[in-house]
Amino acid sequence: MAIAIGAGTEIIRTIMLDDLDSTVSPLIIGEQHHIYTVLSIIVHAKVIQADGNWVAAYIDGYDAKAGTADEEIYLFQQDMSLAQTYVWNDKFSFNGTEPTDFTGPLSTVAMKDAIADQGSAVSQQLRIVTEHADDAGQVTVTYIDQNNA
Repeated sequence: MAIAIGAGTEIIRTIMLDDLDSTVSPLIIGEQHHIYTVLSIIVHAKVIQADGNWVAAYIDGYDAKAGTADEEIYLFQQDMSLAQTYVWNDKFSFNGTEPTDFTGPLSTVAMKDAIADQGSAVSQQLRIVTEHADDAGQVTVTYIDQNNA
């Protein structure tokens, strides 16, 4: 039986990637009127070009201070060693799309509501990347997808 994903649903999802490297990889690609709650990001270093090379995760999204679209908002940058597993389990949520653009900084209820309304079609994304092309990692992300369409 298929999982219900229509309006008003809340489902738990997981994404797994192998051979993570210095090419930016999207983990969650936002949809309008969705809210994503990330429960954990687990990274394992299979290959490290140099000890201490980092892995970084960030949201490509809206900066409410400057009122700027498509900004990289970093969550973590972690130095890695061969065969190390890094678990990031600080829960956080983000909207599927950016708000209708406004001039920052965020200073009114109307601006706050614009963020929640997700009025634009510009997708926000959770992304991950390593420091070097010869790094190879595995990543597992577990999250809740709330569809409020």
